[in-house]
Amino acid sequence: MLADANFAIKCGGPDIIVDGITYEAETSSLGISSFFVIHTEKWAVSNVGLFTNRSNQPYMQNTSALVRNTNSPELYQTSRISPGSLRYYGLGLENGPYKVNLLFAETAFDDQSKQTWKSLGRRVFDIYIQGTIVLKDFDILKEAGGVERAINKSFIATVTENHLEIHLFWAGKGTCCIPEGGDYGPSISAISVVSRLLGVGPRPNTFSYAELRAATDDFNPSNKLGEGGFGPVYKGKLSDGRVVAVKQLSVASHQGKSQFVTEIATISVVQHRNLVQLYGCCIEGNRCLLVYEYLENKSLDQALFGKRELHLDWPTRFNICVATARGLAYLHEESRLRIIHRDVKASNILLDAELCPKISDFGLAKLYDDKKTHISTRVAGTIGYLAPEYAMRGHLTKKVDVFGFGVVALEIVSGRPNSDNSQDNDKIYLLEQAWTLYESNQCLGLVDPTLVEFDENEALRMIRVGLLCTQASPMMRPPMSRVIAMLAGDIEVSPVASKPSYLTDWDFEDITASIEAENTPSTRSEHDNNNNKNDLNPGIELMPSPLNITEFSDTIAKGR
Repeated sequence: MLADANFAIKCGGPDIIVDGITYEAETSSLGISSFFVIHTEKWAVSNVGLFTNRSNQPYMQNTSALVRNTNSPELYQTSRISPGSLRYYGLGLENGPYKVNLLFAETAFDDQSKQTWKSLGRRVFDIYIQGTIVLKDFDILKEAGGVERAINKSFIATVTENHLEIHLFWAGKGTCCIPEGGDYGPSISAISVVSRLLGVGPRPNTFSYAELRAATDDFNPSNKLGEGGFGPVYKGKLSDGRVVAVKQLSVASHQGKSQFVTEIATISVVQHRNLVQLYGCCIEGNRCLLVYEYLENKSLDQALFGKRELHLDWPTRFNICVATARGLAYLHEESRLRIIHRDVKASNILLDAELCPKISDFGLAKLYDDKKTHISTRVAGTIGYLAPEYAMRGHLTKKVDVFGFGVVALEIVSGRPNSDNSQDNDKIYLLEQAWTLYESNQCLGLVDPTLVEFDENEALRMIRVGLLCTQASPMMRPPMSRVIAMLAGDIEVSPVASKPSYLTDWDFEDITASIEAENTPSTRSEHDNNNNKNDLNPGIELMPSPLNITEFSDTIAKGR
């Protein structure tokens, strides 16, 4: 599925196949301010700028000379040129890391050793990828060691919003009128972009549909564990004796297909003891399945709020809280790919035989770039765990996960869900109850009354950390690494500023009811057979993603 993420462009020239890579023709008639989108909608190109002292400039350069320093000189005999700003876009890409290869050769000038008028030209420009400068004052001739010599530059770029931008920009340096009036500005011969997503970690094993059908006894209803984010989950036993959980994509689920790709791409490249382990997948026709380790004690919400005979004593609860924080800290700060889970909740935390927690269900996960302040995206997740800035504006940062963790921490302490209509009005919402007790200096009144004994200092730290993580401003919420240190008692818990405005300024019950009414429920816990009315589909995009050229926004949003 990820092969579609790769693309290659023969800038200013016809289709060509080199080393098994098909470079698609890019010979569009660009003008002063124009753009072109390939018919496959894999990529696009735009140009802005007017050549001085040259009319009818074709914005392309070609040569019949044999370009040296390469085994494929035909790749370099044509180039796309621009007097100012030249951008190439990869569209509808899977999010993840990519290797970007840029190919250049200077063919407009004579060699400097000839000391002719045509040898005096200097082409100098800057190169940006994803808005970050990667080459400043790039001089093809100087880098290649002469004219008509190939030079390649490779970079690793991270795609977080399904598009890639390569920007070549002339900043007024070099010559502008030598040897002719149009011999300046960016020039590029070819581009290839290759996904590295499956190369940064172990590839998942592939199972046949027949294997998984046998493992689950033909998906027998008695083996059904519940509903996952995009379909049913079954318990199974492989031929080698391993007990597994098999997540099956519902054939009619278009949203599920996107989540399936996201989940397998994300979880296959991260490894941590507090993340659920992916054993492999099955893709046969319309049949898409994921195979995970089976976790005997199912989900945290069932352990805390369900009718099962599983009592979580205080040391176990505290360890679950700290270990879950470690899993999130790994995703946010330690893994090679930085990941926002987007749906941190008790039902997405599974418990193994030793009651060690493992974060699951990565169908809504988003990669993010450390250099970006936030991502603007469609809202998805579960009411009660959604940070206010994300629920109301689609403003996504890793602090959205921190908020969800804060709610989970308070649920672990109290042994109750974040909303419970069976409670008195002032206790329906867990956050409201926690703040009422905190403000009256009765924090320990939140502790689950079924606990025979508990560590008061640990309980106070968990409650204060939970309140800190659920502050209205994401800037006030600590990073997960600091959360771990505060829970462990290595550092003091930062002061909790004030009761969040979303509890004081709004009628919380009315807001919740409004959101529930406007969204169709779909995402459900892997281990919960009941529909969760608080789960949200990715809905209307509340804030459009910032793009340099708005003409491409619809194409980018489609994906591939």
